[in-house]
Amino acid sequence: MEKTRILIIGATGNLGYHIAKASINASHPTFTLVRDSSFSDTLKRHKLHSLSDAGAIILKGSLEDERSLVEALTKVDVVICAIPSKQVLSQKNLINAIKLLGSIKKFIPSEFGLDPDKVQISGMDNDFYSRKAEIRRIVEAQGIPHTYICCNFFMSYLLPSLVQPGSKTPPRDKVTIFGDGNVKGVFVNEIDVAAFTISAVDDPRTLNKAMYLRPAGNVYSMNELVEDWENKIGKELNKLYVSEEQLLTRIKETPYPQNMELIFIYSAFIKGDQTYFDIESSGGVEGTQLYPHLNYTTISQFLDTLLKTSVPELKSQE
Repeated sequence: MEKTRILIIGATGNLGYHIAKASINASHPTFTLVRDSSFSDTLKRHKLHSLSDAGAIILKGSLEDERSLVEALTKVDVVICAIPSKQVLSQKNLINAIKLLGSIKKFIPSEFGLDPDKVQISGMDNDFYSRKAEIRRIVEAQGIPHTYICCNFFMSYLLPSLVQPGSKTPPRDKVTIFGDGNVKGVFVNEIDVAAFTISAVDDPRTLNKAMYLRPAGNVYSMNELVEDWENKIGKELNKLYVSEEQLLTRIKETPYPQNMELIFIYSAFIKGDQTYFDIESSGGVEGTQLYPHLNYTTISQFLDTLLKTSVPELKSQE
């Protein structure tokens, strides 16, 4: 059987690049739609050369150019969009082109985070999730076959600091814990998100559903996260607990967009937006249950990598 042909939009981004690599590794004929400006960016150009050398076909175009969109869509069966969150509404042109052509078997829009229909922070997030929800409603209204990928947090976000806003490295002396520290959040490595996404492409069990990623080794409360880190560094940290009310005050006092990190923490570790609902009863499917053969990086394994990059500073012996 011929392998499904996949078009990836946003392949020069971090997640999009991993998705393109995963598509190639799974032997799918892989196409990317790329702006002309990407070739003048050193990092993006390097990624495109890497993908091209691996077998991807690079197509020039953009979401604003309907002609290039339709031309690209005629070459593929499935479309995966991995553009930045701020640009998600630009998918409207893509949806129109998919509807116009009528031959695309599945569209995976740019979500790759929390389920925008499940978050409980309406009015706080500067329309971050409402834009994604708007795209869902358009896809559904147009009757376009789809799969939504709800992977929760990427491991590259918040986890390197042990969920310490404004910090890039994990704490060695004191740590801030939000709420009572018992609400669980989810982190998944971007490379693993890409592998699960490509696995869902041809799977009828994911058609017109949301596929969530809640790997067993990646669902942690802040208390569990701190305890695991303490065990790894062999030291107990001084803990400062910040209540929901205190966090809400900090969110209000911090200007946008600097407050978004705090808002995401509030959503995940106070409201429990990543874990408060049952996936099956909500009509979704869970990726690690569908594809138990796929290996993934656990939080504990990721924390092991932080041990090497967060060596405590040597104190002066003067």
